[in-house]
Amino acid sequence: MGQKSIKKNYIYNLAYQILTVITPLITTPYLSRVLGASGIGIYSFASSIVTYFVLFATLGTATYGQREISYVQDNREKRTEVFWNTEILSCISTLIILVLYGLYVVVFSGNIAIYAIFSMNIISVALDITWLYRGMEEFGQIVFRNILFRIMNVILIFLFVCSSSDVGKYVLIMCLVPLLGMMSLWSSLLKIVDRPNWRKIKPFTNLRVILSLFVPTIAISIYTVLDKTMIGVITGLEAENGYYEQAMKLSQIVLSVVTALGTVMIPRIGYHYEKREIEVVRNYMYRSYQFVWFLGIPLCFGIIAVASNVVPWFFGDGFDKVIPLLSILSFLILAIGINNVTGMQYLIPTKRQNIFTYTVLTGAVVNFIFNLILIPKLYSIGAAFASVLAETVIAIVQIFIVKKEISPRRIILSSRHYLIAGIVMYGSVKILGNFLEAKIINSVIMIVCGGIVYFSILIIQRDEFFIKQIERVLGKLNIRMKK
Repeated sequence: MGQKSIKKNYIYNLAYQILTVITPLITTPYLSRVLGASGIGIYSFASSIVTYFVLFATLGTATYGQREISYVQDNREKRTEVFWNTEILSCISTLIILVLYGLYVVVFSGNIAIYAIFSMNIISVALDITWLYRGMEEFGQIVFRNILFRIMNVILIFLFVCSSSDVGKYVLIMCLVPLLGMMSLWSSLLKIVDRPNWRKIKPFTNLRVILSLFVPTIAISIYTVLDKTMIGVITGLEAENGYYEQAMKLSQIVLSVVTALGTVMIPRIGYHYEKREIEVVRNYMYRSYQFVWFLGIPLCFGIIAVASNVVPWFFGDGFDKVIPLLSILSFLILAIGINNVTGMQYLIPTKRQNIFTYTVLTGAVVNFIFNLILIPKLYSIGAAFASVLAETVIAIVQIFIVKKEISPRRIILSSRHYLIAGIVMYGSVKILGNFLEAKIINSVIMIVCGGIVYFSILIIQRDEFFIKQIERVLGKLNIRMKK
C-alpha cells in the first residue's frame, strides 16, 4: 500500500464529518424560528424511531466492511470479493427491514406521510458504500462528491421550508439529499473493485463476525438515539426534544473535529496490525490520545464558556434551555473522543470486537437506568447527564481493559498541558463574557480570545506536540515560498 498521508486524510475526513452536520449548523437559526421547538421535536422523535430500523438494516456491515477492506488494500481480487459479499448482505438486510418498517408505519404510526418519507433513510443503507472508500483510505473521494449535495441541502431548506406547517418538506429534504450523495459514489466504484464473480459470492460466510460488530452499534444507539425516544415517551413534551436536538447538533459538530481522526486511523492501524507491527500501532495510539486532549479540552471548556452568549442570537427566543444542555453535553467531546481511540481505533482493528461490545453494553445499561431515573425529574437535562455518565463509564472500562498494552498513566499525563491551558482559557473567556451582550460579533471575539489564550499557554509550557505541529507547518510554508 502506498502510504497515504494521515494528516491529509484527517483533513478530508474532518471536512466530510463537518459536511454531514454543516447543514443543521447553517440552517438551525432559521429553522428554530420557522418550525419552533415543537416542529423540530416532531422531526427529532420520528427520526429517533426510524434510526432503530436503519441500525438493524445496517447490521455491522459498514464497520466490518471498512475493517476488512483495510486488510486487503493491496489486493484488488480480495477486496472485490470482500466488497460484494458485504454489499449484497447489506442489500438483503435492508430489504427485510424495509418490509418490517412498512408494517410498523401502517399499524403504529400516527403520521404516515412523515414516516413514509423517512423510509429513504433505510434505503440509503444499501446504497451507502462510504465504508469501501474509508477502508481504502480514499477520503478525498467521499468529500468532493458530497460538497454539492450539502450545498443543495441548504438551498432547498431556505427555498421550501417557510412555515411551521412545512415539517414534511423539511423531512423530505433531509432524507433525499443524503440519498443522492450516496448514489453518486457508485460512479467510480469500478476503479476500486471489479464486477462481481457470482460463483464466489457468499454473503453469509462472515455473518457471525458482522453480527458481533452489530451488537455494539445497537448499544451505542441507546445513548445517541434512545435518549430522544425516552424524552418523548416519558415527558410527552415535543419542545423538550426540540431543546435536546438543537443542543446535540452543536455538540456533534464540535465533536466531529475530534473524532474525524479516528475514522482515518482505523484502516491504518488495521494495516499495521495485520503485518504484526505492534510498536507502530502503539505509537499511533498515544498520538491519537494526545490529539484528543489537544483539541477536545479547549473545545469542551470553550463551549461551556460561550454557550450563554451564543444560544440567544443563534437559536432565537424560546431556546434558553439549550444553554445548560450544551454545557453538560460538551463533556461528550472528551469522553467520546477517548472512547473513539480505545474502542474504534484499537479494539475493532485488532479484532477484539467482542470486548468492545461488552464495554459499550455496560455504558448502554448505565445510560438506560439513569435515563429512567433522571428524565422524569430533569427532562432533557436528565438525558444529557445520563449520556455523559455512560460515555465516561465506557472510557474508564476500555482503558482498564487495555492497560497492559497501553499505559493509562501515560494517557492521563499527556493531558496535563492542555488541561492547564484549558482552565486558564475558560476563566478568561468567562470573565470577558460578563461584559459582552449576546451578539454574533461578541461571540466571535470570545472564541478568538479564547484560542489566543489557549495556544499562548501551550507555547509558554513549551508543549512538544503543539510546537512540532507549528514547526512542520512553518517548514512547509517556507519550502513553498522558496519554490
